[in-house]
Amino acid sequence: MTTTAPRLEEVTAENLDAALGVRVRPDQEHAVAPVVKSLAEAYVHPGTAWPRLIVDGDRAVGFLMAFFDLDWHDDGGSVVRSGLWRLNIAAGEQGKGYGRFAVESVAAEIRRRGGRELHVTWHPGPSGPEGFYLGLGFRRNGEVVGGETVGVLELG
Repeated sequence: MTTTAPRLEEVTAENLDAALGVRVRPDQEHAVAPVVKSLAEAYVHPGTAWPRLIVDGDRAVGFLMAFFDLDWHDDGGSVVRSGLWRLNIAAGEQGKGYGRFAVESVAAEIRRRGGRELHVTWHPGPSGPEGFYLGLGFRRNGEVVGGETVGVLELG
């Protein structure tokens, strides 16, 4: 039996259908936008958005989109942050470490770019990802944006 390690791939014409096929569980759909919306947002925010397909072997198992140097308050840059914008792990692939891999990959890219914090927002509620993020070491920073809790992970 061959084991593979997950990897990130740029979303291209060749893997676009695989990316668009990534779907979370039905009870999670309210908490994360579909991949197609993320790709549209990446198109209109090319300097900020970093969309990537999460692949294991030849299977698309998830999708992430990070953001870098985002003007958080849209006021000319009083607060600039980087972090995880979207995380979609395919329904049948959850609980296998792909979400952790995604967060660690974004953390590594933020560090590579000189950042020291990884920000994320999540919908509160029983089927939301709060437990996942808190379990990875994120802490609530007291902010709520668009009804979502803001969390931060210190990258040291």
